[in-house]
Amino acid sequence: MLKTLSRSYNVLSKTLLQGRKCEHESRRTVWTLLNNSFPQSAVQRNAIEIRNLSTTATLCAKARVVVKKKPLSEKKLTRYFIDYRNVKLAAGSGGRGVCSFLSEPRKEWGGPDGGNGGDGGNIIIKVDRLMKSLAQVVPLYKGEDGQSGGSKNCYGRNGSITYILVPIGTVVKEEGTMVADLSRHGQEYLAVFGGMGGKGNRFFLSNENRAPMTTTPGIPGQERRLQLELRTMAHAGLVGFPNAGKSSLLRAISNATPAVAAYPFTTLNPHVGIVKYRDHEQVAVADIPGIIQGAHLNRGLGISFLRHIERCRFLLFVLDMSSPEPWTHLEQLCYELDQYEPGLSKRPQAIVANKMDLPEARGNLEALRSRVTQRVIPLSALKGHNTEELILHLRELYDGYDGPATRW
Repeated sequence: MLKTLSRSYNVLSKTLLQGRKCEHESRRTVWTLLNNSFPQSAVQRNAIEIRNLSTTATLCAKARVVVKKKPLSEKKLTRYFIDYRNVKLAAGSGGRGVCSFLSEPRKEWGGPDGGNGGDGGNIIIKVDRLMKSLAQVVPLYKGEDGQSGGSKNCYGRNGSITYILVPIGTVVKEEGTMVADLSRHGQEYLAVFGGMGGKGNRFFLSNENRAPMTTTPGIPGQERRLQLELRTMAHAGLVGFPNAGKSSLLRAISNATPAVAAYPFTTLNPHVGIVKYRDHEQVAVADIPGIIQGAHLNRGLGISFLRHIERCRFLLFVLDMSSPEPWTHLEQLCYELDQYEPGLSKRPQAIVANKMDLPEARGNLEALRSRVTQRVIPLSALKGHNTEELILHLRELYDGYDGPATRW
């Protein structure tokens, strides 16, 4: 009888709840229908557990909507992507030595027992592949000081090591001179040394001086001012003027999703996309923000992003074929690269003739090929036309590279 009541109640409650009636009215209506349909004693009615008759079912609850995080805009990304930092590092100072004499019963001449102080903590710059920019690096780091020594020949504790986590491709400079190139995960650079701990009076015990009172303080830690620069680690770099279609091209050939808009300087920080092949080989392609005339003089985005091209094994010059005389853009780009670093534009390269879906671009293609010796790959990043040729040529450049290997 109870099973029949419970089954009937579930059917009736679902019907009422689907009609969007309130919980109080639905419960009262269900009880009325049950009493009229199945007469029963008060004892049997009370035997039904209240929790089995609860109307707080999933039908009453609101549908849970999974809220996806919106991708950050390019302007907001610049707040998180930092590729240059000036930092001041001060290692920990050593602890002082202690002047102390043993004082115990029946040891009248216990002698000196002052211990040495602990050494100050070092500061180490360490590469972590999970870090994407220098946004987590703060301007000042202070190492932990060593503890002072104690009596009974107790040495002070050494200061712990302070680690500064930086992304792969960070270059450490001091007064403009490079002192470390951190290009491997887990690589460390000992930036500043902690000071040595002072000596207690036990250290100065000798046959000539049986009760020394001399102690030494701890040595201050080393201090340095360093510059940290992040250079994007990628096999290929997309180089071109603003609004040439570099971000659209990176979207078309890789898994990256940089911002795309119909105005110049849409990209304000480098993006790296991965091109995957069937043999599981992966080629990293970096979208470098637009370069303008005088970039080597720090005009526009300037030198702040020209340094990201230094890490690239080969270059892809992206030209807007709808503009008049696009071959002049190639000359200007090569000039800016050579002014920043001599010979930078001579690396293995290819020319990507973009925006071939526009009518005015077709006439400029033959004129461009007659003026250059590099391979020209016509395509449309917006429409996705002929991107396969670029992906195949990208693999040829990757396999044919015989320069120094770049480690990740």
